[in-house]
Amino acid sequence: MLLPAFSAPGRFWRGNLHTHSDRSDGGLTPQEVCRRYRAEGYDFLALTDHFVGAYGYPITDTEPFREAGFTTLLGAEIHSGAMSNGELWHILAVGLPEDFQPPHAPGFAPVAGQETGPQIAARARAAGAFVAIAHPQWSGLTLEDARSLEAAHAVEIYNHGCAMGCDRADGAAIADLLLSEGRRVSLVATDDAHFTEPDHFGGWVMVKAEENTPDALLDALKRGAFYSSQGPELRAVRLDANAVTVESTAVQTVIVQGHGSAATAVHGQSLTSATVPLERFRNSPWLRVTVIDRAGKRAWSNPVWR
Repeated sequence: MLLPAFSAPGRFWRGNLHTHSDRSDGGLTPQEVCRRYRAEGYDFLALTDHFVGAYGYPITDTEPFREAGFTTLLGAEIHSGAMSNGELWHILAVGLPEDFQPPHAPGFAPVAGQETGPQIAARARAAGAFVAIAHPQWSGLTLEDARSLEAAHAVEIYNHGCAMGCDRADGAAIADLLLSEGRRVSLVATDDAHFTEPDHFGGWVMVKAEENTPDALLDALKRGAFYSSQGPELRAVRLDANAVTVESTAVQTVIVQGHGSAATAVHGQSLTSATVPLERFRNSPWLRVTVIDRAGKRAWSNPVWR
């Protein structure tokens, strides 16, 4: 069985789902942000400014910057309510309608009487957005917090801005615990670029769709027809009863992860195909794949349910 990202019709389109401009706390205009991603070979971009009152609750209009070979998805990083640590929720919402009703979120601190993070996430999903738990390690997100966000389609497994700015880039632990509780979340790598430090062009998604259009991309994201990367390309991930076979650009490590401590790695030089046995995964209802190249850059498949 091929994973959906490789069996779905169409081709792969490279995009970043988490980006900021000077409409909130970013350093560049929306037009310049789009120009830079287009110049770097990206096929699409979601500009996701902070949806708080201090910035006028922006859903930044990037439609004027679409052109042949490059499109944009409207969205925002939405905020409302307190997590367990008392800090404000950060939730990625890609594909928001322009008339999405703002919360009562005047700034970057929770205030009395505002809707909770799970409530605003549910509203965003009901409005058609692809919803992801943003930078769980940076946020100090607990498993209890993550469980409560039932509307989330995905977890950020890697956030490049958090890697560069505070060495808190990881979302794998939260994602794997949710998977082991039966939550069918996908995994996204993002930049969270502000262009005020080297926080850009470091993590992206490769989305399989027949067209590079907002509707087609959003549909593929919701179906999990994508993988995430810092550089390596996944060409195929195939599961059978006894093994997972991974085809990719040249890497030195291929790892299959599953429930609990279940993990098996294959190491080598310039691997473009590797078969990983499944003896350790007999009690794991889900699997996912990580590949690592000789520069230490990773790519991640979405989970597959057995």
